[in-house]
Amino acid sequence: MRRMNRQWMIVGALAGVVVLLVGLGWLERDRFLPVEVGTGAPDFQATDLEGRPVSLQSLKGQVVLLNIWATWCPPCRAEMPSMQRLHETLGPEGLKIVAVSIDAQLGTAGPDGRPGGDVGGFAKEFNLTFPIWRDPSGQIQKTYRTTGVPESFVIDRDGIIAKKVIGATEWDSDANVDLIRRLLAR
Repeated sequence: MRRMNRQWMIVGALAGVVVLLVGLGWLERDRFLPVEVGTGAPDFQATDLEGRPVSLQSLKGQVVLLNIWATWCPPCRAEMPSMQRLHETLGPEGLKIVAVSIDAQLGTAGPDGRPGGDVGGFAKEFNLTFPIWRDPSGQIQKTYRTTGVPESFVIDRDGIIAKKVIGATEWDSDANVDLIRRLLAR
């Protein structure tokens, strides 16, 4: 009898541990789910080019094109002019473009060994007038589970990802402009 009670106590304790682990996993599920079309865009913190703290949360209720890039990335360089043209076309209608650089600080090397980039100089070289944010830690790549750069996310007014693009694209193409105009009209 005593042995049976002890066995039931062990089974009960194990069941409790399983329930606890499942409950914790459920509470933290957003950390493990993919960041893809139809999911909520995770908030993140970065700094603007003047060093002030910024976050995606500050753009809540806006349609946002979030672009993750680096100065050393040739496809990033290739798509920036189309992002600027999109900004000039749809910025007045309410589109917010935020390009988050993962470059290390100029004069330092990043965790991947790449030298830091001159993000401000890059913005001037390409005459970029939309906000450029910096995340030299690259935390945004972990948060958004990116596979490289550039990677971009179109986020609707409700904070839901409407489009995800891995690699460079022509942001001012008819298809992209049409999608973003539909999101702005909602």
